[in-house]
Amino acid sequence: MSKKPELRGRAAKLARLLPSGPSQAARTPFVLLVVLLLGGGLITLLMLNSSLNEGSFQLSKLKKETTELTEEQQELQREVDDFSAPDALQRRAGELGMVPGGDPAFLDPDGTVRGVPGAAARPSALRVPAPRPLEVASPPPSVSEAPSPAPSAPGPEPTPKPSAQHPRTAPSAQPGPTTSGR
Repeated sequence: MSKKPELRGRAAKLARLLPSGPSQAARTPFVLLVVLLLGGGLITLLMLNSSLNEGSFQLSKLKKETTELTEEQQELQREVDDFSAPDALQRRAGELGMVPGGDPAFLDPDGTVRGVPGAAARPSALRVPAPRPLEVASPPPSVSEAPSPAPSAPGPEPTPKPSAQHPRTAPSAQPGPTTSGR
């Protein structure tokens, strides 16, 4: 005899709906679904991992570039500091023929001079050759232009006389007071 208990009524109707033999057909779609989900998950993880690695390589490249640019900026700042040091400025000014100034004179707001102005004296220890004047090459006269007559004797050029119609264009006899101290 069979070891299965016999079912009656409602339970018997439900038992008929269930397959009675081993059911391979019901497991196949489930196994296929699980395999597809696992494969899709692995592919997604692989793509995510490769994109993270690419970002990591870009980050390390940018960090290296930032370090190089920071070192270059620090080197340039050191050069600027070296050029702007007082002794370097004094040396370069001497090379250009500049001399230290004396005591300054100041103009008060009312126009009086405070202090004694004077020209700066060249120190005897500093022997810098005077700069040569630049030679300006004049262009050759063109064929269409007639040569102008040469002046007979070099002399001072006449100064233009102020116009009576425009008093603003006339140069003032006295300079106005300054407050810049230069």
